[in-house]
Amino acid sequence: MNVFDSSALLAFLQDEVGADVVEQALHDGGVCAAANWSEVAQKVIAHDRDWQLAAALLSSYGLQVEPVTRADAEHAASLWSAGSGMSLGDRLCLAVGLRMDATIWTADQSWGNAHGVYQIR
Repeated sequence: MNVFDSSALLAFLQDEVGADVVEQALHDGGVCAAANWSEVAQKVIAHDRDWQLAAALLSSYGLQVEPVTRADAEHAASLWSAGSGMSLGDRLCLAVGLRMDATIWTADQSWGNAHGVYQIR
């Protein structure tokens, strides 16, 4: 199972370094936490891009949006530490990925290479 952070999906949509790695992983399917899906939508819209087109492209790979549960929210809160550089969205993605025992794809270097985390670049 693959869980995609917003940074990985944005790298793919913007054809940045690591886009090819994300595309390959998308072929295997996976999920994006609802909070991260919202973050991707917000960034696409903020750059005056067509969100419906971007969403359709991501969905064409079979990408599903995974609800964030109460347990995920509480786990994300427990992952917080001052100065870690991990946003709430980052921690929610990580919590969902850990719950699903998934490979978690990110472009965010502040995550490091913790268990299950795969850096796309």
